[in-house]
Amino acid sequence: MYILKNGYIILNNELIKKDIYIKDNKIVEHLDDGIVIDCTDLLITPGICDIHVHLREPGFVNKETIKSGTMSAAKGGVTSLFAMPNLKPCPDSLANLAIEEEIIKKDAVVKVYPYASLTKNEQSKELSDIKELSTHVLAFSDDGVGFRNLDLLKEGMNEVKKYNRIICSHAEDYNYLPTDNNSEAEAVRKELELVSKLNCKYHFCHISCKESFKLIKEAQDKGLNVTCEVTPHHLFLNKDMIKGDPNFKMNPPLRSKEDQIATIKALLSGVANVVATDHAPHTKTEKSLPYEKALNGIIGLETLVPLIYTNLIRTNLASLDDFINWLINNPRKIMALNEVKLESGYPADIACFDIFNKHKYNEEEIKSKAVNSPFIGYELYGFCKYCFVDGKLVYGGE
Repeated sequence: MYILKNGYIILNNELIKKDIYIKDNKIVEHLDDGIVIDCTDLLITPGICDIHVHLREPGFVNKETIKSGTMSAAKGGVTSLFAMPNLKPCPDSLANLAIEEEIIKKDAVVKVYPYASLTKNEQSKELSDIKELSTHVLAFSDDGVGFRNLDLLKEGMNEVKKYNRIICSHAEDYNYLPTDNNSEAEAVRKELELVSKLNCKYHFCHISCKESFKLIKEAQDKGLNVTCEVTPHHLFLNKDMIKGDPNFKMNPPLRSKEDQIATIKALLSGVANVVATDHAPHTKTEKSLPYEKALNGIIGLETLVPLIYTNLIRTNLASLDDFINWLINNPRKIMALNEVKLESGYPADIACFDIFNKHKYNEEEIKSKAVNSPFIGYELYGFCKYCFVDGKLVYGGE
């Protein structure tokens, strides 16, 4: 049992002082006894939900494991995450998925929801066993690669729609170089044409350029069930900052200042519904290669909240309610998870953030196995101090 004393919650877009009581795995109305945690000047929220995370296990445990990745999530206040399927074996069947599920059950310190791949081994040649997999997963994606076969994608849309699941697309057209905005925008355009015909539930991952946002807004205005996410790196970085540093290399790549501004505008206007990390750990060796040879991707679970809070909430570009919607409510709604509140009876998945004091992010504190972050050395507000999952303290209090 825990009593979180003197913290702030967000209520009607304001910071309100409130004590939170945890008994077993739930929030309760009141407790007279329990372990007291002083949350003075901390913001208490339901746990963050990140719908785009690469945990690398099974298959690539030299980069990350489910244990290390979820410890990093807990350090970031992320209590629920969706794990991408570019794994070995790829979760394109129940047998392969079971390998990942067993490790999650044994090692995860936060709630992990696996994606299944839409196509076998993410190769766009044959559909995965969507009917069977739909009994275990909420979402399908071939993230890491774009859909190369639109006829097969159309079949997949029909199948996924039958089981009321969602497809999450890494939009990339291989007729263009990744650094060309058309590589993303043309894929978005082609996929939206299929969505308009089939009216399926569709989500675009890590959208990064102005042309794509324009197409997605048009689709939303037509009433299509289309959502998209943006990442902190596309919100707060641009290609002028790269300067040959492999920690600034990802896919989609950092784009122009104009695209960066368009990304912020898309989030503030509601075209983008979610901020997700695309947490993509690599080894130091892989990220120490020259920029052209280094692998794509950066870690992001521990800096998600500080980057959003420091750059958008403290600056008054966005509201406290926006913060809750982008990081908690909207991702859960898109993925059909139950809503969460800091009220009696709800699961005690809770995070406490230091929003009044700056902290300089450093490599030594990182819980992930990887340290490939361009944000090391940044001074930010909003780092997590305590994280609870089902009433268990999984980060903080060390």
